[in-house]
Amino acid sequence: MSTTSSDALLIAYLTKVLAQINFYFGMFIFTFGIVGNILNILILSQRPLRTNSCAIIFFGSSTAGIIAIVSGLVSRVLSGVTTDLSATVSWICKVRAFILLASRAATFWLIMFASVDRWLLSSMNALRRQMSSMKNSLRGIGIITIILTIIHSQIFYCYGTNLAGTPLKCYTKNISCRLMNDLTFAIITILVPLIFIILFGLMTISNMRLARSRVEPAAVTMANVTIQNISTRNRSKKIDQRLFRMLFVQSVCLGLFTLPLAIQRLYATLTINIPKSVLQTTIENFIYQVALINTFLAVGMPFYVNIFAGGSVYRKGLFSLKEQIVRKLICTEHLPQNTQ
Repeated sequence: MSTTSSDALLIAYLTKVLAQINFYFGMFIFTFGIVGNILNILILSQRPLRTNSCAIIFFGSSTAGIIAIVSGLVSRVLSGVTTDLSATVSWICKVRAFILLASRAATFWLIMFASVDRWLLSSMNALRRQMSSMKNSLRGIGIITIILTIIHSQIFYCYGTNLAGTPLKCYTKNISCRLMNDLTFAIITILVPLIFIILFGLMTISNMRLARSRVEPAAVTMANVTIQNISTRNRSKKIDQRLFRMLFVQSVCLGLFTLPLAIQRLYATLTINIPKSVLQTTIENFIYQVALINTFLAVGMPFYVNIFAGGSVYRKGLFSLKEQIVRKLICTEHLPQNTQ
């Protein structure tokens, strides 16, 4: 199809704007995402959070988030400054795509797994509550990692470099691979975790309401329980409630930042055989890349969501981390210097 002068100007403008978004917005997400996930890991490593089954899942999600941000944003940010080797070197393209897609999927699936853990812990069934443990959390993280590794192994065959007519130079090399990749991302990486997050979130709310309705009758049986045990239980319950709130807010943000790309990928899959003009292809590529970079925003947000939704439990962890750093710095300054 022919391209008019006005279309050519719009194409050039969108291309320029996209390069600016990739550089400046990508740099912003990279900085706040890496810093946030590192702080998240440090806080979740402290007592009493590190002994909580849900906290260890958040720990794994933040680790996967760092891997996804580094593997996905470094080349995008530097693409306007230097050559992107993943666009021209086949093995770099395949390895980078595999690490990016698998780690990003792990971030979302671990958040889903945390919602399952909260549901188990809030259950009135004692056997289900016992399933919420550190051992099962670590086991679940391992199983999710293995499954996502197997699912994304097709990338080593499907991805190629120096491709024309694709959103990125490093992309799926044929229609069948593109269908598989788009459907895998839209359904397995985004839609399925979101559906389970909503489902188990509603079930958790139902469990919490049921437990609250039984508080008064249960209070009669607490006469012989020591004050110390009550305090310990209340503190543990408070941590669980804060972690559930953190999980809920993360789930909402996850949907807002990832669903647009899932919808765009499903649309691209359904219209893959429809002829399109250069302008339409450019617009769709623009939407795809903006939606794609927003998924990194979802990966980089957990720490800031936790500060907002985690309440005093999480902020105390942050203040404790700050105090530890200050004490270490002061101790380092007062260490005796070795004389030569």
